[in-house]
Amino acid sequence: MLRTLLLAAALFAFPASALAHSCPAEMAAIDAALETASLSEDDKAKVMELRARGEAEHQAGNHDASMATLGEAKALLGI
Repeated sequence: MLRTLLLAAALFAFPASALAHSCPAEMAAIDAALETASLSEDDKAKVMELRARGEAEHQAGNHDASMATLGEAKALLGI
């Protein structure tokens, strides 16, 4: 019984943890959108700065901050 409950809890927790660390997918989306974006040079520089900061936060293990920063970049890109 206990093993079944633990297995069920692990299966429910797995999808949440997989979505919590989707920073690389967000960075890839930003990179793809930057190739065709029609932004001003200032906005493009801001997106690139936010993308770099988001990657640094991801590498430091601060995934919540990374997702927020990458979200700002995506908003500027309109994605």
